[in-house]
Amino acid sequence: MKITLSIARVPQPLQKLLLMMKLTCILTVFCVFDTFAHVNGQTVTLIMQNAEISKVLTSIEQQGNYRFLYNSRLKDLKQKVDVAFTDADISEVLNTVFARTTLTYRRLDNNLIAIRSEERPDQDIRITGKIVGDDNEPVEGASVTVKGTTRGTSTDAAGEFELSVPQNATLVISAVGFVTQEVEVGTQTTLNIKLVKSSVNMNEVVVIGYGTARKGDLTSSIGTVKPEDLQKTPNAAILNAVQGNVPGVQISSLGGPGDAPQINIRGIKSLYGGGVLYVVDGVFVDNIDYLTPNDIQDFQVLKDASAAAIYGYKASNGVIVITTKSGKYNKDATVTYSGYYGVQVPTNVIKMANAEQFVNFANESGSSVEIASVQAAIARYGRSRINPNLPDVNTDWYKEALRNDAPMMSHDISIDGGSQRVTYAVGGSFFTQDGILDINSSSYKRYNLRAKVEAKAKDWLTIGAGAVYSRSEQKSYGGVNPWAEIYYAVPILPVLDPAYEGQTAYSKPYSSAKDLGYRDHQNPFPNMSNVDNLGERRRLTANVYGDFHIIPKTLNFRTSLSYNHRNDNNRMMNLPYRITDAYERTLVQSSITRANELEENYTFDNVLTYTRQFGDHDLTAMGGFSFRDERFNFFSTTGNFYEGSPFNRNLEQSWYIANTSAASRVSSDGGTRVYSRSFFGRVQYKYQDKYIAYATLRNEAANKYNQEKSITLPSVGVAWVVSKEDFMADVTFIDYFKLRAGWGRLANGNVPVARAQSARSVWSVFNDSKVDGFLFSTYQDNLSWEFNEEINIGADLELLNRRLNVSVDYFVKNTKNLAIPVLPQVGNETSYSNVGSMRNKGVEIAATWRGRISNDFGYTVGANFSTIHNEVTDLFGQAFITRGPLAEFPQRLTVGQPFDVFYGYEIIGVYQTQAEVDADPVAVAANANGPGTVKPGYFKYRDVNGDKVLDANDRVYLGSPAPTYYYGANIGLDYKNFDLSVRIYGQGGNLIFNSNRAEVFRTQGRNIDAQLAKNRWHGEGTTNSYPSSEGYRTAWNQRASRFWLEDGKFFRVQNIQLGYTLPKNNKIPEMRFTLTADRPYVWSKSKSTNVEVGFDGIDSGTYPTPSVYTIGWSVKF
Repeated sequence: MKITLSIARVPQPLQKLLLMMKLTCILTVFCVFDTFAHVNGQTVTLIMQNAEISKVLTSIEQQGNYRFLYNSRLKDLKQKVDVAFTDADISEVLNTVFARTTLTYRRLDNNLIAIRSEERPDQDIRITGKIVGDDNEPVEGASVTVKGTTRGTSTDAAGEFELSVPQNATLVISAVGFVTQEVEVGTQTTLNIKLVKSSVNMNEVVVIGYGTARKGDLTSSIGTVKPEDLQKTPNAAILNAVQGNVPGVQISSLGGPGDAPQINIRGIKSLYGGGVLYVVDGVFVDNIDYLTPNDIQDFQVLKDASAAAIYGYKASNGVIVITTKSGKYNKDATVTYSGYYGVQVPTNVIKMANAEQFVNFANESGSSVEIASVQAAIARYGRSRINPNLPDVNTDWYKEALRNDAPMMSHDISIDGGSQRVTYAVGGSFFTQDGILDINSSSYKRYNLRAKVEAKAKDWLTIGAGAVYSRSEQKSYGGVNPWAEIYYAVPILPVLDPAYEGQTAYSKPYSSAKDLGYRDHQNPFPNMSNVDNLGERRRLTANVYGDFHIIPKTLNFRTSLSYNHRNDNNRMMNLPYRITDAYERTLVQSSITRANELEENYTFDNVLTYTRQFGDHDLTAMGGFSFRDERFNFFSTTGNFYEGSPFNRNLEQSWYIANTSAASRVSSDGGTRVYSRSFFGRVQYKYQDKYIAYATLRNEAANKYNQEKSITLPSVGVAWVVSKEDFMADVTFIDYFKLRAGWGRLANGNVPVARAQSARSVWSVFNDSKVDGFLFSTYQDNLSWEFNEEINIGADLELLNRRLNVSVDYFVKNTKNLAIPVLPQVGNETSYSNVGSMRNKGVEIAATWRGRISNDFGYTVGANFSTIHNEVTDLFGQAFITRGPLAEFPQRLTVGQPFDVFYGYEIIGVYQTQAEVDADPVAVAANANGPGTVKPGYFKYRDVNGDKVLDANDRVYLGSPAPTYYYGANIGLDYKNFDLSVRIYGQGGNLIFNSNRAEVFRTQGRNIDAQLAKNRWHGEGTTNSYPSSEGYRTAWNQRASRFWLEDGKFFRVQNIQLGYTLPKNNKIPEMRFTLTADRPYVWSKSKSTNVEVGFDGIDSGTYPTPSVYTIGWSVKF
């Protein structure tokens, strides 16, 4: 049945009434639904970090939409949470905030929400606790849940938590970067829990070129050093703490106060290698001698070309990216004071011949001069009562010159923290170190100030600035090499000679070997005691930046301006002294050198970054522009003082160039200025979180080389996270497995520019007349960029519940356009051109195992091993290029051989008898040319070509100065509040040229090392490795041979540290105390004063690396 109501049939007045009623109903329904939608659609937008739940509720109420009804004494209201909601429903907000508490809620009328706790006091207990890592630092944001439930909480900035749990509950503790751990509560109400760090945290964010990335997303080879490992090494140079920590990175410690160690990443790549690029908070610097371990928050080494290429031509030798410490948002101020005091003890000090060994060696030499000098010493200083054939002198010059208690001290204070919108970190430090030489001119001091601030100026704008200022003073002995002079000093000479008492000026009565008939004074103390060289360095690095969040978490623009300033003022004094008229440095011979160097760089960077995730796809794209202005100037003047000069040795205010004679002054100056501009970009794509592709490109132009001003440097990389494939689901012992590969191209801008053609005026005489003319240079340099192209293949694994981490890398790096000297086409001057090539390849392996035997006892074991094979591959058709600082023992570049390979004769033994000499055709031929050339006790060389004559054609390649392998290992133990760490380092495969022993090439009458003295040939069968004393001084045995080279292999205990941490409580702050032994033991085959002589392999008297023993402390408020 259908009923139709027609208004038309209703009287007119009633129609109006019905129409009004209909409109009223419609409006009423609309308003009801609108009100309902408004009430139920009220959303919450809130961002808070580390805030108590009660404060979260208050913030929601302040938005005016909801009110809460609860008992303010509910314990869970004090739990701290992080919230970040935008237009979220109130139910979603409360469910998230209350997820790990006993709190529940019910919505009442008028947007009133009642909150109560489901806590049952008769069954639950209230526990508190603190969670720290194995470094005893609090773990913020760790998840603490009751096993089998959703009840839980998270730790605050101090690593502390509070939670109601059932009796005998089991807690599950998890945190990013740590192994998940279960803890039985039992009846405990207070828990102190220590987590074990994962070997590698793949979610950890690392700094890469102009951005950041998750470690798990990397396709390149990047090494990381933890700040706490840097802090264990008491040293002025941070790089000494890196030694042995990162595979593929070789450090050579030079030992002296304030001396910067040498660093090499993946081999020698050029004749003009330059140094590693350091990027400190975005600032490009050439060294980090101004930083302290306490300044550093992150330390990453970009080892391969695919990682470093985006930094341009500065990155040809690798990049180290450093982030200094920053404050944190919503964190109370933390004040930390730390320091240590210790002493340095010389180690590996070479043993020299004592008086008896030296006299025996001299008497057996057959040298009338040597024997006469021994008798002169007996006549001057008397006979020994123990052995009348010796003088009554037996000086151990190393013992006299070294001290066993050279102090070292450091103090550091810092304050960091932040509010909801501002973070800050400020600090200062002082470091001082005396040298182990017992003289005043060997020390180092450094003062540092640092500051960093960041502010969220707007929701769309973050601004920040940072600066580090450093001032250092280094006293050194300048051009004097005390280690060589100590080595050469004969033991039959005393330090002081009583005969000179009362006639000296500005000097003690030092003895002189000239009084014994030797050519030189041979007493190192006059030179060491009368130099005063002071180097002052002031350094400032600063940067300011702005981050514009154009589309939050999607599109960001960053602009920054960086500044680097270094100013070196050096004063080198050769001071006057007098012992006798023939043993002095007169005022006229005394001199001063003043030198100044100024380096100033500006870098302006602009970077736009786009990040987007859609479904299984993850894309990051970055593009940028950079402009850099680099300026370097130097000026130096040397002058000699004159009689009547205002100069006064005892008045430092008179040590100036103005007090030298004008005629004696020699000045030099110079400088460079380089402008460069760059366009660069990076694209990274990830699919299903397991297939990764990466590419960078940098186009850079600089006013360096006329031939090629602009260069393009690309890189690509791919990675496959195999462990996320379905077929790996049943392989339970593998937690993470990634394969990666990368290729990149780098440019080396350290190659010097081509020399300009020059001419100088000359004259000659023709037909009794003077004729003027010009002599033109004949070299024809053609120099430009060198290029390094590198392939890197690697794998990363985490095994056995992430306790074991293994990383493996294989790389091949080819240097193309290698700049080398080439034979002249016209004239006799050598030219330089980019026509050579070189290759480095190697394997790097690193593994770490972390575990806990109990909550109180944990351990860590780690090791790394690196190999490096260097080979020259092209010399433009040249058979070899002679190099090296020693004409007597040349080194060579040769195709198929390592860089600067040693070249000489191979020794197969020592002639024992005259019959053996007469039976060897080589010796017979030599004696035929000069009777007595070869005798018993002389070296027997290999006749390589078999022509029965020893000549240059019998020389062979003896070995490389560069190590072919190096390794490091560490063991860490922690028990309750105690911790112990041990670290070792070693290397091998290299040779060291003993320049001190080879000084006999030039000058006789010097001391010898005890090894040679004891092992010399002194009769048939006594040795088959060392010559006789007579032979040591003859030309036959002084050929460049394997005898002068020593095996560079060594093993060293790098660092041992025992620590105790006293946790913070209501009455006392957190405190930590340490006992450290740094480099306490070394074993080596070399008899050098320092097993690390530098990458050239030449030991000409190197500062011995001392052992350091310290006590350290820190207090955190």
